[in-house]
Amino acid sequence: MKNPLRKRLFKEFKAEIGKYLVIFIFMTATIGLISGFTVASSSMKIAYDNSFEKYNVEWGHFTVAKELSDELISDIEKDNKVTMISDYYKNLDTTPEAGGKSPDDKIRTIRLYKNRDVMNKICIMKGRLAETDDEIAIDRMYAVNNEIEVGDTITVDGTDFKVTGYTAFPDYSCLFQDNNDTMFDSLLFTVGITTENAYDSLDESKEVFNYAWQYENEPADKKAEKVMSDDFLENIVGKIYATGNSLDIYIPRYQNRAINFTGDDLGGDTVMMFTLLYIVMVIMAFVFAVTTNNTILKESTVIGTLRASGYKKSELLRHYMTLPVLVGLAACVTGNVLGYTCMKKVGEMAYYGSYSLTTYVTKFNLTVFLLTTVAPFAMLVIINALVISTKLKMSPLKMIRKDMTKSKRKKAVKLPHFKFMNRFRIRIILQNISSYLTLFAGIFFADVLLLFGLMMTPLLNHYKKEIVDTMICKEQYLLKTPVETKSEGAEKYAASSVVIDDDNEEEVTVYGISPDSRYFKKDMKEGDIYISEGYAKKYGIDVGDTIKLKDEYEDGKYSFKVSGTYYYPSTISVFMPIEDFRSVFDVDEEYFTGYFSDKPLDDIDSSYVLSIIDEAAMTKASRQLETSMGSMFQLFNVFAMLLFALMVYLLTKIIIEKNTNSISMTKILGYTNREINGLYMTANVWVVIISTLIGIFISAATIKPIFSAMMANYVSGYMDCYIAPYIYPLMIVISLVVFLLVQLTQMKKIKSIPMDEALKNVE
Repeated sequence: MKNPLRKRLFKEFKAEIGKYLVIFIFMTATIGLISGFTVASSSMKIAYDNSFEKYNVEWGHFTVAKELSDELISDIEKDNKVTMISDYYKNLDTTPEAGGKSPDDKIRTIRLYKNRDVMNKICIMKGRLAETDDEIAIDRMYAVNNEIEVGDTITVDGTDFKVTGYTAFPDYSCLFQDNNDTMFDSLLFTVGITTENAYDSLDESKEVFNYAWQYENEPADKKAEKVMSDDFLENIVGKIYATGNSLDIYIPRYQNRAINFTGDDLGGDTVMMFTLLYIVMVIMAFVFAVTTNNTILKESTVIGTLRASGYKKSELLRHYMTLPVLVGLAACVTGNVLGYTCMKKVGEMAYYGSYSLTTYVTKFNLTVFLLTTVAPFAMLVIINALVISTKLKMSPLKMIRKDMTKSKRKKAVKLPHFKFMNRFRIRIILQNISSYLTLFAGIFFADVLLLFGLMMTPLLNHYKKEIVDTMICKEQYLLKTPVETKSEGAEKYAASSVVIDDDNEEEVTVYGISPDSRYFKKDMKEGDIYISEGYAKKYGIDVGDTIKLKDEYEDGKYSFKVSGTYYYPSTISVFMPIEDFRSVFDVDEEYFTGYFSDKPLDDIDSSYVLSIIDEAAMTKASRQLETSMGSMFQLFNVFAMLLFALMVYLLTKIIIEKNTNSISMTKILGYTNREINGLYMTANVWVVIISTLIGIFISAATIKPIFSAMMANYVSGYMDCYIAPYIYPLMIVISLVVFLLVQLTQMKKIKSIPMDEALKNVE
């Protein structure tokens, strides 16, 4: 015989349709968001890994001062068992509009190539490649950031070109203009491709003789690649210089940040996203448990009667778990389906908004399915089963009497001699303490998300200002080879790039500072070692501690005892006297790598300059984060407000339902709806305000380690967790506005409770 309890399921669902619908929507949205993000991330990682073979990506490239002869190229290929191509380019000024106009007066650079059909092939994202001499195809990400549509006209080196397509260069998946840059820049730098005639017609003096190569026998790993790369470099240097030429830049693939930065980051955010998912699922599971517990309390008389009539606890457990499980299962499945369809665009937006990735195909990921669908569902079932089974252990007699407490009834908590209305409100809070604690957990988590979303824009502005204010000098020149200058104020320095000797191997710049430096504001004596304040804060290093560094691809290891810190908060740097630097790194007595200066060094030929670190270069990180992640910050804000609203709605609804008899009785006693709202809604206001204030205080302390972990994936160096003072009152205002909007629905609920409800349930 069929279980007659099944007939009650539809009636229960219909009576609580609002509650189950809200929970379903929120769970679906959360699982869909996380699933879509991780599916897009894993699929893009597969496409990125496959792109090396699909687009025949180089194993490295080098540039020379003059064009190599065909005979020399053949000689190099034969001796080193490589294939080489001429991959020349021109670095030219460009504007996102025709006529040489730029909306923000910022100089943009395009690295223009001729068509590639052998190595580093082009992925066409939209439109087509250039076919006539007045057409050009440019990087998709740069085009989007500068609002350039296919069909628009841009200016390159004074010549107008029609944009025919969006492209992705597999060797520029991350738009680093210079391999030594601290951050890529997809707003002011791009790569493009045009016809051979159009390329040849542009400024010849800007042409760079670039050669890319591939090994006939690929290296097994990075160590093998380094050995092959070093051997290749050693072989070509002599050949190139023997012809009166010079080698300007040499970048093997393993050191090419434009290629590797994207691959290192893809998938790095999934840990954070899964953490977000499980916190939300735990909160939602407890919401399910609290709502089901409330249902059992309302129907305790019926349950007790059924138990006394012979129904087993297991049968009742299955019955009261059916709706939560079905709703949860539907949400998990629907969320996962949405994740593989429309919600994956969130992940696309995040990664395509940061990197110039090629096209990808969505791939089913079993691990993602288990983590985003199976695990949350199992968590929901287990938590609900534990809570419900605990209640069902009560004896049938106690349930019939609506005595749902395990222990003997205790005396009511004695309250201070407040006014009657305030004491009544406190009683409401104490009687519903479990629901309010769950509400506090939800508000706290919403506060963390809201704080993160609101703090980022002012944080980046503060970071940008701090970088500019603490620059060692206005123009820091890094040279390819030491050359002298007669410019007044130019000061020599030495620099070397090493990594921290730990698992993360973060890059550190070691500076050798000239004696009595006018730019470095510390008096250093022999043996002194200063570290940047960013280094000290990020790794918790104090004066007197020893830091350990090493060469990333060599055997050299270095230990330094810290003498002090230097206020250079945005970088991971070490400073020592230049004489000590030359001794530590075993270079000659006159060795230096560049100049500090407060003005341009006009007497140094640009061919000797590797890079110039100025205000624009130093602020790339903040500018790029703001450009690529601005929409994600807004998504956090919307998600936080949605979580806050749903938690307040669900749990205040439960509190009103639990007190239906009391509310009905107060109406019988002559209280108006307005007065009843003042009792119950004011109690909710107290809890929400206190929870918000405590949540903001705790979230401010919680966000710092979360922020540090997240920024480690995006920015090399250090970014202090700055929270603008106005953020806190803004969070309170947002929370109260959302709360008041939600409470309008609960006021209608109170108004709809009839007076005879109390008379129907007289004990």
